Formats: sequence, C-alpha cells, structure tokens
Amino acid sequence: MNPFANRTGSLSGPATDALPVTPDDATDLPHIALALYVETGGEISVDTVRGETRSLIVADFAILPIGVRRVRATGTTASGIHALVLA
Repeated sequence: MNPFANRTGSLSGPATDALPVTPDDATDLPHIALALYVETGGEISVDTVRGETRSLIVADFAILPIGVRRVRATGTTASGIHALVLA
C-alpha cells in the first residue's frame, strides 16, 4: 500500500524524493528544494527561492530546511548534497 497515492504534495508534508545535487554557479536545480540534506558538512552557498545568495556552515548529516533554487559551486565545500523535493 502506498500512503502517498492519494495525497497532494504540501510544503508542510514530507518530500517525495531526494535528488543528488552537483553544485553549479550557473544552473538552477531541476526542482526547487524544500530542504537540503548534506552528508559531509562544510560551507554551502545557495540561492534561495527569494533570489538571495546565502553561505552557511552545516554539520555532517544535516538537514537545511530552506527553499533553495541553486547550490553554488563557488563557496561550497560540503558534499553529498541532496535536494528534498516534491517531484
């Protein structure tokens, strides 16, 4: 039984997929991320859904609950980044 079968995606509900992210200074993510999951901590530079560029320090196995349209290569040292999305 699939508990998501008859459910409408919601910003307050769980993501429906986790997509690997390759940081890129010029390309947006294929889907806006509800949050990011980071396996190996470090600095992460992102463009938010509001169009602001932010740099944050995150720990290993962190979930960053912010809407993200782009993860920038410049300024990002964290790795194993996944976009949590409604796809």
